[in-house]
Amino acid sequence: MHSLVIRNVRPMGGETTSVTIRDGRIAGYGEDVPEGAETLDGGGAILIPGLVEAHTHMDKTLLGMGWYRNEVGPRLTDKIDNERMQRRVLGIDPARQSARQAVLAASLGTTHIRTHVDVDTEVGVAGIEGVLETRERYRDLVDIELVAFPQSGMLVRPGTVELMEKALQLGAQVVGGLDPSGIDRDPKGNLDVVFGLAERYAVPVDIHLHEPAELGAFSMELIIERTKALGLQGKVTISHAFCLGMTDQDYVAALIDALAQAQIHILTTAPASRPAPAVKRLMEAGIVVAAGSDGVRDTWGPYNNPDMLERAVLVGLRNNLRRDDEVALALDTCTYGGARMMGLDGYGLEPGCRADLVLLDGETLAEAVVSRRPRKMVMKAGKVIARDGAALIAAS
Repeated sequence: MHSLVIRNVRPMGGETTSVTIRDGRIAGYGEDVPEGAETLDGGGAILIPGLVEAHTHMDKTLLGMGWYRNEVGPRLTDKIDNERMQRRVLGIDPARQSARQAVLAASLGTTHIRTHVDVDTEVGVAGIEGVLETRERYRDLVDIELVAFPQSGMLVRPGTVELMEKALQLGAQVVGGLDPSGIDRDPKGNLDVVFGLAERYAVPVDIHLHEPAELGAFSMELIIERTKALGLQGKVTISHAFCLGMTDQDYVAALIDALAQAQIHILTTAPASRPAPAVKRLMEAGIVVAAGSDGVRDTWGPYNNPDMLERAVLVGLRNNLRRDDEVALALDTCTYGGARMMGLDGYGLEPGCRADLVLLDGETLAEAVVSRRPRKMVMKAGKVIARDGAALIAAS
């Protein structure tokens, strides 16, 4: 059995120790060096589990392509329609672009990604096929989970439902959804399809819910009802959930209680320009909260990069998390929260967990998060995949 000992590390910013890794898993801490073991010096770095990118769109990033001049209208439908057109005009290749994001994310310490991949009547399942290629090619670098995502709607574009089913047959692991009322204008019909596919293929659900205020709350209540009726507690995520940031706080409190009872997870990108769920309040209610970058340099906007430490900072800023223990909560949305949302087995720093690890520079955990220095080292299943901010494998 191959053994590796990393000396002089501080798990989650705690006391200095050594960690022994055997056959890709954490064997223990502070042990004597096994005979013949390889040793590395952690240099006093902070040891954390691999970062988790729980919501992105790898098939349509523009990373590595020329600058895209954005002149898109303000509505959600403006961005959706423009994106369908620009996929053809710009020649966005899902395999190439998702590979670029995968390698960059790995260099920044991400070891697990959930990506929503477009399925519609124009692109078909080409995006799914491209990202599946990336998932296989870079499986030693990062684990990628695909969500079949009907970005343009389902019922309003006949033929999309059949393509969603095909995507799941090809290997997508999650069924996605989008604004049951605002886009498909048929919340019952929309959720019949989404939850029907989830039942048929025994997969989780992850629904984009951009709908604001009372409209979003209505759709959220329907999702909660379906989740409980079908026994899918712990298997459903609502992404964005802007309605939880509405001004009617009594209504929000009732929704939070219902979400907690149904064990529905909430994914936030900590948006600067939209109402957003209150992360600490959700956590205190026992709700799993994860974070994601959403689109990375795409036709929707020029912002975002796949650095989950930066996302933790944005979560902290958006939620006024200032204390060191609160910064740790922000980081939790980008580590353990994402892992719980995705149902990852063997994630963490306990003995027996998979050795998906990151070494961070910093005096304390909070300082390491806010400074966001290049990651000293990233490991996947006990193998070093990045050093000093650079992946050891290039995108091809």
